Amino acid sequence: MRFWLTILSILVLDRLTKWWVMNNFLPGQSQPLVDDLLWLTYVQNHGAAFGILAGKGWFFSLAAVVIIVGMAVYIFHYKPGGCLQLYMGFIAGGALGNLIDRIRFHHVIDFLDLGWWPVFNVADMAIVSGGILLVLYLMRHEEALRL
Repeated sequence: MRFWLTILSILVLDRLTKWWVMNNFLPGQSQPLVDDLLWLTYVQNHGAAFGILAGKGWFFSLAAVVIIVGMAVYIFHYKPGGCLQLYMGFIAGGALGNLIDRIRFHHVIDFLDLGWWPVFNVADMAIVSGGILLVLYLMRHEEALRL
């Protein structure tokens, strides 16, 4: 259950923030949010997280579907504890948020701009943080790797 609630929470936050940016900014438009530390900059990203591999949207769409389905099957079959469900939910929720963009717009809406790092979004943050937490969890709980 935690897996599905996490996906839903990430998806709602991702969709709402992207909707707000698309309705209040033009592509390329930028506005400071926190001094010079954080800007809102509307970018149409044709690559993956942080703009890498531009033009390979079909690959990332396929990868997102495989990841989401694979994690859902794992959760259903093995019924892991809450932490694994939470971390996998972050990854799957972020992947689903960006997949929706790719299907609807043929690009991903990015808007969080640190100035020194490629522009990203809530879904990207969820994928990266979920991935880091999942790796750390698996390093500490080797039994989770044994199926």
